[in-house]
Amino acid sequence: MDSKKRVGLALCGSYCTYAQVFPEAEKLAERYALVPIMSETAAATDTRFGAAAEHIRRLRELTGREVVTTIAQAEPLGPAQPMDALVIAPCTGSTLARLARGITDSAVTMAAKAHLRNGRPLLIAFSTNDGLSGSAENIARLLNRKSVYFVPFRQDDPQRKPSSLQADFTLLEAALDAALQGEQLQPILC
Repeated sequence: MDSKKRVGLALCGSYCTYAQVFPEAEKLAERYALVPIMSETAAATDTRFGAAAEHIRRLRELTGREVVTTIAQAEPLGPAQPMDALVIAPCTGSTLARLARGITDSAVTMAAKAHLRNGRPLLIAFSTNDGLSGSAENIARLLNRKSVYFVPFRQDDPQRKPSSLQADFTLLEAALDAALQGEQLQPILC
């Protein structure tokens, strides 16, 4: 029997960050039994940052499990197949809005809803071009949710994208360790 904690790893469509997320996911896979999840859009969209099938293959190889890509596949991750934690990395501004408003319309949002009903940590590593504008309200709403934690973030390109925020994906493992202890790794705003 695997004694590793069971952690969901959900990817949304901020494809430009996958090159940062995958190396950190490899580190997590050494310590945790990862359950791979992708939004339907992420699982079906080829971009200049790679083909969807390649991302799915990579997640499958990394975790040794089939990737959850539908609402129906994600629903049991709460009551029937609970996880110790769920990490959404990257989490888009669109998914932030859905989580903040309780909208369940993708595999990722269903996994989060199913997971949060168990009162276990949800760790959000967002990447959004409107973090200091349109998504700011949603970030604030989620700050007040029990069991929701954030990977520390920063402006990723203040000159060319002044409203854009992105998680520091190198802190994913440390932020997960803290969330599993019921703690935010560092203050959201310093």
